[in-house]
This record gives sequence, structure tokens and C-alpha cells, in this order.
Amino acid sequence: MTNRFLPIARSAAEPLAGGSAALPEWNLDDLYPAMDSPELKADLERARADAALFKETWRGRLADLAESDPDGLARSVADYEKLEELLGRIISYAGLVYAGDTADPMRAKFYGDIQGSITDVATHLLFYTLEMNRIEDAVMDRAMESEPKLAHYRPWLVDLRKDKPFQLEDRVEELFHEKGITGAGAWNRLFDETLTSLRFTVDGDDLGLESTLNLLQDEDREKRRKAAAALTNVFSANLRTFTLITNTLAKDKEISDRWRGFTDVADSRHLANRVEREVVDALNTAVTQAYPSISHRYYAMKAKWLGLDVLDYWDRNAPLPDAKRRDISWSDARETVLSAYSGFSPQMAEIANRFFERDWIDASLRPGKSPGAFAHPTVPSVHPYVLLNYMGKPRDVMTLAHELGHGVHQVLAGDQGALMAATPLTLAETASVFGEMLTFRSLLAQAKTQQERKTLLASKVEDMINTVVRQIAFYQFERALHEERKGGELTAERIGEIWLAVQGRSLGPAVRLGDGYETFWTYVPHFIHSPFYVYAYAFGDCLVNSLYSVYENAETGFQEKYFAMLKAGGTKHHSELLAPFGLDASDPAFWSKGLQMISGFIDELEAME
Repeated sequence: MTNRFLPIARSAAEPLAGGSAALPEWNLDDLYPAMDSPELKADLERARADAALFKETWRGRLADLAESDPDGLARSVADYEKLEELLGRIISYAGLVYAGDTADPMRAKFYGDIQGSITDVATHLLFYTLEMNRIEDAVMDRAMESEPKLAHYRPWLVDLRKDKPFQLEDRVEELFHEKGITGAGAWNRLFDETLTSLRFTVDGDDLGLESTLNLLQDEDREKRRKAAAALTNVFSANLRTFTLITNTLAKDKEISDRWRGFTDVADSRHLANRVEREVVDALNTAVTQAYPSISHRYYAMKAKWLGLDVLDYWDRNAPLPDAKRRDISWSDARETVLSAYSGFSPQMAEIANRFFERDWIDASLRPGKSPGAFAHPTVPSVHPYVLLNYMGKPRDVMTLAHELGHGVHQVLAGDQGALMAATPLTLAETASVFGEMLTFRSLLAQAKTQQERKTLLASKVEDMINTVVRQIAFYQFERALHEERKGGELTAERIGEIWLAVQGRSLGPAVRLGDGYETFWTYVPHFIHSPFYVYAYAFGDCLVNSLYSVYENAETGFQEKYFAMLKAGGTKHHSELLAPFGLDASDPAFWSKGLQMISGFIDELEAME
């Protein structure tokens, strides 16, 4: 997750209720005290001046410095890192202010103005990475060998050079950069503001997206059907807008990919994730082959539990008939997660507790607030912030555990500095999913009856299906859409056909995708903000399943190795990070092992019948 953009919210996928009274809202003073604060204004002016000076000082000199003055080259990297930190601090603040209420015109203007200012400032820095990548590899290697201060940045420099084959000449890169704010950035903003403005009427109540999606988990089947109808009506009324946004951004990506020389629609994402296409293909294949043994099997079993021949799509996340339903207070959710974290590592719980104690969490539900949930790392010199929309249901507790896992990871990786703290998306989900697993296992161990255990297992299986099967289906949907977009614009009807075909294969014959579901692609933010992001969730879930198996069988030393992995940030490839645990993501058996945990939970549920 980059510091330069508003963070991607975890999909507003059937969140969880209980009102927002006394729920925390974050305090952004550690970044800046206000949108019009003198501190923010001063930092913007400093950023402009320092960026201009940086360009004047270093442009055209880097190759010579690599040959004759490696210490000077190291100083240039340090100066660049300071500027990245400063710009990251400014745009992080603007993004978080905007996420707090995207419907507020003043916040929207502020975010847009800051984006424009940062784009202008960053134009002065654009030369730097391009010029660094024109230094010959042998020359750069000698410079790093001779200067420890430069060698400190080796992971970043090595990573940077992976982009080299896809970089364009300076003036084209500058054009792409400057037009981003009026191109993809503008369409992203239109999507956000459209989505948060939507209102849904259910039984006379005027609801936002989060609250309406929450009704898909209501005990009353008729209430679920009405919520699904409300979602369909509003999505259908806005199809022209969502279709235009999707077509435009897909074409924009195709143009960029073609100019840069990417041969596959997802290759730019794989490069950003520092993961090989073959690894993602193996994950995709393994999950697809597991559809019958996981999602198809589970939903057939759930239909029987609900006394139905098949589940309508609005039944997919319905509660079990005998499940005890209760709203979970914020304090109980906090205690549940911190207790689970503490059972694994007191240090992990201590870091997570900072988010509660120091107002780093925004959990209240309010109009205009960004839907879903995210953890934003901001910059290493400050700390992360967490956003979620807490409605008091069990899955909300798991979302809290998930986002705090991100937060702990981001705190631990912060020591790597602004250039090397960020983790590729595929590994960024490791700590979050591990935090969920710890919380789930803790709750499971406390189950007092078989029915309580069944409810917990079923809830976990559904979460894992949503994370693995559903996200791989999302990936396949995106692949099909982007491939077909090369031949011309897609109608809303055609996008809906692709959506239904992919979802039908993944969910299986026990789920009926009736009229209206063909519009449900419209609200997924990942398709808009970060194409092909979605497979990172499946990657992270399967990885953690394998990792957790190692943890369960480890006698000693697992926690130390796990923390070392998180502290590494973006300094190591996934193969290096997983090697201490005896895991290899390039091995197809790795993914099968992760999927076996899900099918094992379903086995246990079947044995309870």
C-alpha cells in the first residue's frame, strides 16, 4: 500500500450491527492539527523548496557519483528518502481526512488540492529513479560494495532495478505522472464520491452501503431479500456511471501497459507485488480446482441447514438457524483481540493496544465515511491509522483483528525507513490474516458447546471462502474484463454476464444467482483503485494457513522468526521470508496445504451432522 494515495478499503463485504455510540474516532494530530494548520502549510512550502533543490543538486550527476563518489550517491538516496517521508506525511493526512467524510465538499476539495500540490512537487523527483536505473549494474554493485551507507539501501536499489525494463524516457514518464491526477486519479475520486453518496431504502429506512450490506446477514430471510433488492435497485440506477468508470480505467491501464511493454493484463501488479506470474497462476489453479471441495460443498451443506434446496445469493452469508445472535460491544471486541494477540506474543498485544490507547482507530459508523476497512501505514516517523465501520457483529471483531494485524506489521516494519518499510501486497496480508487466525483459534478454544463450536467454524469457513475463493473469482473476473476491454467498450450487460459466469463457477450449484446479482460488481473498490489487488487476499490466507500449521507444530522459536519476517518490511523477497519456516510459494503443494485447512474445517462441520 503506497503512501501516495488514499488507502484501499477492504471490500465492504457484508460487514457487521450495534450502533456507533461511544465508538472511537481517530485523532490525526500526530500528522497535522487541521486542514488549515500553519504546520501543514509550512511542510508544503518546505516540500516545494526541497524538491526543487534536490533536482538542482543531483540531476545529471548520479552515474558519475556511482563511479567516483559512492558516498555522494548515498547522500542523494538519503535526501530522496527524506522527501518521500515528507510528501508521504502530507498526502497521508489528506487521504485520511477525506476518508473520514468523502461527502464533505471541503474535505474533497482539500484532498484534491493536496493531490495536485504533491503531483507538482513530485515532478521534480521523477528524474531520480529513472536516472538511477541508467547506471550500469556492475557500476552500482561496485559502489554498494565500497560504501556501507549506500549498501544499506541495497534492497530498495535492487527492487528499483526490477522496474527498469518497463520505464519510459523521462518526458513520457513526466507526462504520465502529471496527467494521473486528471486521469485515473479523477475517476477513482468519482467512484469514491458516488459510492458514499448512495442511499438504500429498506422497510422505509434510508441506509448507507455498509448498513444495507449488513442486512444480508439478518436472521429474517425476507429482510435479506429486501436488502438485496434495494442494493440491486440503486446499483442498477447507477450502472451507466460505474460502467463508464470501469471502461475508462481499464482502457487507461491498457494504454499504460502497452507503452511500458507488459504482455499480460496483470503483469504490472505482479511486478509491484514482486511476485512471479507463475506463482500467482499456481495459486489461481489450486483454488479453482478446490472449488468443489470447498465452496460448492460448504454452500450445499448450508442450504440444508437453512432448510432450502438452494441458497439465493442473499442467503449466502445468513446466520445459522440455531446460532445465538448478540451484539458485541466495542470493549468486548477490544478485549477479545488483545487477549488473542497476547496469547501469541505480549509484544504483539502491546503494539495493538497503542491503537486503542492513542486514538489511532476510527470505528464509528457515520454518513459519508469511507466504507469497508483499512490500515494506513502513513510514514515511519509517525504511525499507522486504522479505519473500520464497527456494527457489533462477530465478523466485525475479525475485521478488527485483521486491520490491527496490518497495524502491528506496519509499526514493526517502520524501522526500515520510508523507502523500504512498505511490503508488497501479497505479503502485506500475512500479519492481518494471521491476526484473524489467532483471534479465531482463541474463540474456538473457549467454545462451551458443540453448537457454539459449529457456529464459529461455519463463520470462519465463510470468511475463508470470502477471502480465498471469492477473491480468486474477483481476479478471474478482472482478467476476463480487461482482456475483453482490449476489443472495445463493454456494456453494463456484458460486464454483468462475465460477473455471473465467474461467480457461478466459484460458488457452485447450491447458490442461485438470481436477477439483480449481475450488478454486484459495481461496489468493489479494488477493481477501481488497484486492479488485480484481490489475489493478494487469497495469497495471504493460504500462506497464513501454511504458516499457522508450522506454528502449531513448532516447539520453540516461531515467534522470533515471525517477528523477523514482519520487521523486514519490503527488504526481502517472499522466498527469503518464507525459507526460515520451510515454506516455498513456488511449490504447487504449498497452496494445496493452505487450502487443506479450509477443507478440514468443512470436514469437521460435516462430521457434526
